[in-house]
Amino acid sequence: MSELKEKVTFYLSAALYLLFNLRPVPGNLLATMRETGLQILYTAPYVAGFTVFIVALLQYAAGNKKMPWDRRLRIFFALGIMSGLVYAIYEYAGQGVVPK
Repeated sequence: MSELKEKVTFYLSAALYLLFNLRPVPGNLLATMRETGLQILYTAPYVAGFTVFIVALLQYAAGNKKMPWDRRLRIFFALGIMSGLVYAIYEYAGQGVVPK
């Protein structure tokens, strides 16, 4: 049962990552997909860098014990959700460029 729960929460966090990085363009699905892809491409290098840093710190604290890949991806998704939220607030508050 716990293996199923871990899979469900993993896929749920991946879906939330995509949802928080979604950049909707009213009435244009192709533009929505393009803007969402660009959003992920713009933020993914920063999120990946922070993820590598955090994973390195956690592995060092655990005596250089390797962290499983699903845990690394969960950290990536969590940081990606937070960065997507901050970037969306920045855009929709009128500071950034909102897709039309």
